[in-house]
Amino acid sequence: MALDLFAGIPVSDFAAALAWYERLLGTPPTYVASDTEAVWELAEHRSIAVEERPEHAGHALHTVFVDDFDARVTGMAARGVEPVWRETYGNGVRKALYRDPDGNEIGFGGAPL
Repeated sequence: MALDLFAGIPVSDFAAALAWYERLLGTPPTYVASDTEAVWELAEHRSIAVEERPEHAGHALHTVFVDDFDARVTGMAARGVEPVWRETYGNGVRKALYRDPDGNEIGFGGAPL
């Protein structure tokens, strides 16, 4: 079965969100779908899409599990984006949680050291 995933993130101000997600992810979007939507392909067939939808902004909750957790968190910090919360679970899994200007939550998780 072929599977593509687009995780949507509604925002109130597309330009502000575009700048913030570029800093968070360290790259411009993979493509801009319209004047109010941009898409970052995080891995093959797995993307996040930021779309201006003010009536829904601030309610997204996503977690992306990565194999380069420490490098990503360090890179985000170097670009001026700090997590609002970090945790290491009892099994050693690590998570850093970020909030965009609308309050949407995007977490990054990593395997135990």
